[in-house]
Amino acid sequence: MILQALFVTFLWSTSFIIIKLGLKEIPPLTFAGLRYFLAFIFLLPLLLRKKYIDELKKLNRKEYPKLILYGFVFIALTQGAQFAGLSLLPSVVVSLMLNFSPLVVALMGYFLLTEKPTSIQWVGACLFICGVLVYFLPVSLSSNEILGLAIMMFGILANAGSSILGREINRKKILSPFIITIIGLGFGSICLLAAGIFLQGISTISLINIFLLVWMAGVNTAYAFTLWNKTLRSLTAIESSIINGTMLIQIGVLAWIFLGETITFKESIGMMIAIVGVILVQLKPGMKKSGFNKNY
Repeated sequence: MILQALFVTFLWSTSFIIIKLGLKEIPPLTFAGLRYFLAFIFLLPLLLRKKYIDELKKLNRKEYPKLILYGFVFIALTQGAQFAGLSLLPSVVVSLMLNFSPLVVALMGYFLLTEKPTSIQWVGACLFICGVLVYFLPVSLSSNEILGLAIMMFGILANAGSSILGREINRKKILSPFIITIIGLGFGSICLLAAGIFLQGISTISLINIFLLVWMAGVNTAYAFTLWNKTLRSLTAIESSIINGTMLIQIGVLAWIFLGETITFKESIGMMIAIVGVILVQLKPGMKKSGFNKNY
């Protein structure tokens, strides 16, 4: 199961490379909308299972506004910001920024859900910040990179907000994580695709990018989602956190091979410190394992 989980994180890591390649032809918001709308289509057949049909029949209309809001924040805002960030920043920087999310979620959970972080989580937060400082200092950024970082900070807040909203919905234990995800995925992807076409239009897409879009939606999103859920049945929380933490390294290596993005020794040290910090932030006694990695 550990090898399967590592394979899933490898698929998610390749998404960064595919997105960077596709952005040369497809506008970021349109690209993101197409990816997640196609993923929604691929996952729809799973709704035909009796247990999910029964869940939908029992769904209270009062729950729909929260699910729609969750989808809008989770897909339209978070993923839209990630694709826009990738159009302006190196893959590794975007991945490093996304790892801020558990830290922000821990802080928001403390204030909004009265979930008090443990001592080890505070240590992890401090380590992560130290790692980021080691990576970026001394600061020397272009105007595009500053804009990209600002967009990613917005995306991190949106991602953390969707996590908090998702926890609130899950606390009621009315719906399975799959139903929550697919309803959010459907509404959010339609909003994102519509916004992308309206604001950025849609260019002629080459056959290779059509293939990459279908691959990302079918394999890197829909298939990886179901396989990750399968691995979580046997992985411990700490195992899943550590495996997730390897993605920053995987993305760095893939970006170096396929995109020519280099990482200095100082930056690699910063990344390693940040990875340890992220793993510690995600550890909590009695923590539940997530069924879907929102960042990838």
